[in-house]
Amino acid sequence: MNATRAARSTALRRLPLVSALAGGTVLLLAGPAFAHVSVQPGTAEKGGYTTVAFKVPNEKDNASTVKLEVTLDPKHPLPSVSTQPVPGWDVKVDKTKLDKPIKTADGMVNEAVTKITWSGGKIEPGSFQQFPVSMGPLPKDADQVVFKALQTYSDNDVVRWIDASTPGGEEPDHPAPVLKLTAPAADKSSGDAKTGQSEAAGSKASSGDGGSDTTARVLGIVGIVVGVAGVAFAVLTGRRRSRT
Repeated sequence: MNATRAARSTALRRLPLVSALAGGTVLLLAGPAFAHVSVQPGTAEKGGYTTVAFKVPNEKDNASTVKLEVTLDPKHPLPSVSTQPVPGWDVKVDKTKLDKPIKTADGMVNEAVTKITWSGGKIEPGSFQQFPVSMGPLPKDADQVVFKALQTYSDNDVVRWIDASTPGGEEPDHPAPVLKLTAPAADKSSGDAKTGQSEAAGSKASSGDGGSDTTARVLGIVGIVVGVAGVAFAVLTGRRRSRT
């Protein structure tokens, strides 16, 4: 019995240590899944202009990120693209002539930005850097805009963030940055207005039902009062006849 109790006591003392080790292992395995090049924020309105930042974390302990190349989606060329200066980094913007010109509020656009390259700076181990870009108008006939990014390290290693993500599937090892596109605010307001009208109609219908119910109750009470009065009148009449 003493040996059994000692074994149980030892096992109980070891449980916290085993749990901690297991939790640490899970964190180590899950960590790299979040350390990829991404677009922040990850959503924007269709047909509008937006400013996003390409967030680039450094995944290595013994090398720095020294260059970032972002390729824009050729299927959805953006007429207007501009970069915000990032201290310590040089930026190069490449444009390509479009096969089909794009009509904008400012006129026809014959070329669009297809690639942006940042270089000359360093993202040290354990750090990240954001590279802001203003762009638009975003496509109206798409649900997302996909960017392909190449991250170059000081040891000449190049990580290609270009893998497509499958909806509902597992995230690839090197997913491409994706900007999700949502319906314009005007469309959302219209939907909210319709919802409000429906609620108002329901409220009126409810009020009407309440009014009808109240009327029915009043008529019922009046009927009861009239009935009681009739009974009383009949009793009194009967008493008078019996006296005579």
